[in-house]
Amino acid sequence: MKLKQHITKLLLVLFLVPSFAMAQVDFNKRPDDDLGNVEDEFQEHFFEALKQKGIENYERAVEALHRCLNLDSKKPVIYFELGKNYNKLKNFGAAEDNLKKAISMQPDNEWFLDELYDVYFQQDDIDNAIKTIKQLVKYHPDYKEDLASLYIREKRYKQALNLLDELDEELGVSEARDAMRNEIYNITGNADDRIENLEQRVANNPNNEENHLKLIYRYSQTGDRKKAYKAAQNLLKVKPDSKFVHLALYKFYLQDGKVEDAINSVKIALTSPEINADAKAKVLKDFVGYVSENPEYEGDLVDITALIDDNKDAKTYSDLGQYYLKSGDKEKALANFKEALKQDPNDFKLIKDVLLLQIDLQDYNAVIEGSEAALELYPAQPLLYLVNGVANNNQGNFKKAIDNLEMGLDFLIENPKMESDFYSELSKAYKGINNISKSEAFAKKAKDLKAQQ
Repeated sequence: MKLKQHITKLLLVLFLVPSFAMAQVDFNKRPDDDLGNVEDEFQEHFFEALKQKGIENYERAVEALHRCLNLDSKKPVIYFELGKNYNKLKNFGAAEDNLKKAISMQPDNEWFLDELYDVYFQQDDIDNAIKTIKQLVKYHPDYKEDLASLYIREKRYKQALNLLDELDEELGVSEARDAMRNEIYNITGNADDRIENLEQRVANNPNNEENHLKLIYRYSQTGDRKKAYKAAQNLLKVKPDSKFVHLALYKFYLQDGKVEDAINSVKIALTSPEINADAKAKVLKDFVGYVSENPEYEGDLVDITALIDDNKDAKTYSDLGQYYLKSGDKEKALANFKEALKQDPNDFKLIKDVLLLQIDLQDYNAVIEGSEAALELYPAQPLLYLVNGVANNNQGNFKKAIDNLEMGLDFLIENPKMESDFYSELSKAYKGINNISKSEAFAKKAKDLKAQQ
């Protein structure tokens, strides 16, 4: 992580050159000696260097700066500009030498130190980068974050965590620092330190809902269900109107057999606009799974899904379709799969689920229409040709069935079960057009393949 350079850096250059700052110069007056000529020449070369650097012609900038040095070698800004240009040219040795010269003349100049830090950072010279950035931390807290990042790279995790703690205390927590902290915990596997930090945050600021939620999650992740449950209950006491806490509570209630409380939590979670669609889909999927094993609560599932009729996404409809399919209600399963397909019309799994259910329910016209539309999207999917052939056979469209089944066989690769189904349908189709010899040949192929399975 490299601290962004401030826009004001270039402007400050002018203040570093005393002869440029705020002087009232009468350009029409002829100088009494040659010092005026020297100063004019210096300024000409210096601004030429800035111009060349601005158009990324760093070598010419260096040449102009060396001309400045020949005229006056006591201005630290010249060495600073040389360091920057050499850095751009990847001549890190020369960049370091010139920047160190500038720093020796102005030891407390932030911009000089920052550029030297960048030289070391680009070379992956972490030891020197750390030494330099330690001098910079007094100027801006962002440098502390850079230092913490370097400590992580050097596996100095305790020092990194101490810095992050300092910054959290000074500035409050931030997502960026939390990401660094979690990176350390993930590397070290030290779940206790992570949880201890969150417990301290909750103690320090009990009204911060996010810290409570993170603590619940971390307890759950480490398998400490008892503490996770207690943390969720604590959050509910502190913030009775919390919606996010119910994303955890419904699970605990279901595990404890408190079904009415669980249903209430599920309803709150699913109807809360603050909670995103993915989280809601997970809640509904869990409750659908519970109801599939406890069918006496199907009425509650119906009530819950009615609450979110206008907000169900494709995944929610798909999960409901799978539930009804498992419970044997093919009509409701199909209705939900079709709703899911409306929202995600290119999802091949949904297309397949709908077509297979339509075949089971003998809605052959819908299968023919749906499979032909799907073949425009997936012309190499053999299943689509097979279901089309099945539907056309059942509608008496035997020649059309033959065309689609024979075409589908060309796309079939190493699937004996589906190949056997193709042959069985081709046998029916050829029998339908009274070609008995071909019908029997395909029937034999189907029988032989089934015997091998």
